[in-house]
Amino acid sequence: MMGPVLAACLLIILSTAWISQANEALCKKDGGVCSCNNNKNSVDCSSKKLTAIPSNIPADTKKLVLNYNKLRELEPTAFHGLKELTYLDLDGNKLQTLPEGVFDQLVNLNKLYLHENKLESLPPKIFDKLTKLTLLYLYENELQSLPHGVFDKLTELKTLSLFNNQLKRVPEGAFNSLEKLTRLQLQSNPWDCSCRDILYLRNWIREKQGNVSNIEAAECAVGNKAVLDITEKDAASDCVSPNTTTAIPTSTTTPASVIYDDIHEIKVPQENFQKFLGYQEPDHLPTQPQCLMSISGYLGLMMSLMLTSAAILYVFHFLKKA
Repeated sequence: MMGPVLAACLLIILSTAWISQANEALCKKDGGVCSCNNNKNSVDCSSKKLTAIPSNIPADTKKLVLNYNKLRELEPTAFHGLKELTYLDLDGNKLQTLPEGVFDQLVNLNKLYLHENKLESLPPKIFDKLTKLTLLYLYENELQSLPHGVFDKLTELKTLSLFNNQLKRVPEGAFNSLEKLTRLQLQSNPWDCSCRDILYLRNWIREKQGNVSNIEAAECAVGNKAVLDITEKDAASDCVSPNTTTAIPTSTTTPASVIYDDIHEIKVPQENFQKFLGYQEPDHLPTQPQCLMSISGYLGLMMSLMLTSAAILYVFHFLKKA
């Protein structure tokens, strides 16, 4: 009776091994593109030319690094299921927008790096679920405005970096909820000091001066005068504030760098690639590491199927003889 039992056990072992391989194909040791440290629940997918976020990131991942890839957009469900995540790095990509709700399940997130992208605007409430966030980097983007209340839920935030954007003003009360803030970088923005609504920022800087570092570095776009030093006479104009939830394009000319990138990343229908790679709606041809990961997974699947078939034939053969 040991023959059928052994064969059944073999089937279970092979099935478990195949499932494990499918789940871990993300990591280099299994033919994937990312480096994984299971002891630290860390996944590093930096500088892999990824155009989409892998769909098989382990649910217990705490640190996820996706910087310096070619991500242009994120799926709304890109990080769903990653409730243990405390560290997320997306800097150095080509993100122009963020979908509403993309961070909603990251309730334990502590650090979020979104700098060095091409973000022109932020959706309202995009950070509302990140109540444990202590660090938020948004510098070196193309933000032209901020939605009302976009930082209101970030009561634990200590560091906020907004320098090197296109901000002319911030909404009334933009920083009022950030009571634990110790560092705020506002420099290298074209602050419009001729409009009355800049007075909120001036008053806030004066109140927090000495308690929040770097805020004195904010300067007016005209005259090189510090926002801290402007007077009511300077800000006498009753300017009409732009839409604070939608960015206004400053140019309709396509940069040469974008044209160059698109020549090398020709868009094609991707339905088959999506099913084959297990990625979330890639919008470009798969890169070499992605193809290697896919081939490795395919060969592993075929080997598992062959071994499973052999085990089944062995069971039938033994039962026939019995």
